Amino acid sequence: MRKKIVAGNWKMNMNLQDGIALAKELNETLTAEKPNCGVVICTPFIHLASIAQFLNQDIIGLGAENCADKEKGAFTGEVSAEMVKSTGAQYVILGHSERREYYNETPEILKEKVLLALKNGLKVIFCIGETLAEREAEKQNEVCKAELEGSVFNLSAEEFKNIVIAYEPIWAIGTGKTATADQAEEIHAFIRSCVAEKYGAEVAEDTTILYGGSCKASNAPELFAKPDIDGGLIGGASLKAADFKGIIDAWK
Repeated sequence: MRKKIVAGNWKMNMNLQDGIALAKELNETLTAEKPNCGVVICTPFIHLASIAQFLNQDIIGLGAENCADKEKGAFTGEVSAEMVKSTGAQYVILGHSERREYYNETPEILKEKVLLALKNGLKVIFCIGETLAEREAEKQNEVCKAELEGSVFNLSAEEFKNIVIAYEPIWAIGTGKTATADQAEEIHAFIRSCVAEKYGAEVAEDTTILYGGSCKASNAPELFAKPDIDGGLIGGASLKAADFKGIIDAWK
């Protein structure tokens, strides 16, 4: 059975004290009432080492929201995959549409980041997805396939086991618009078929594909009921313990 995951992406929110308080609340809540799926929180870099000290990572995995495309050296302000791993984190989000758009992260840069993350023993939540213009031109399939080919399909099947794919329709992030469950399922199934074409049916069956795009407690049950949707990458709703738990509970 492939892993079901609900992952929170805090983005640039929460100062250190507030972040620690939220992580503690989640840790207590989910320790008391064990979740029916894997749970991960991906936080700003400054939170990682503090949160790792008390987070029960058998229940909640810890991840970063990014890492550098260089191993180490004179890159002021950057944080390497090795540094992320050394905090106690297990995951890193790479290829998020905000990184691609605002920071001009190309497929080549992302390919380097993925290789360094894997080399340092991190699991990668790799984001792909189309803009509204691309969706309206019905190019979503070719966009998603190209993003996979550009940055992760160079990996061996063994390496690819450490990749979780997150499909995020860019037109539905923070806009309140959500792909319908049927729209989401259709593209998730297509993504799985691309993985099968590249690595074979067995690897494709084992690959976790998350939906990221205004997923909340109200629509999570319908989304998660679809055969190719294995959970969610959650933005805004991951910043309040009750909202996040509402989505996690959709697996019950």
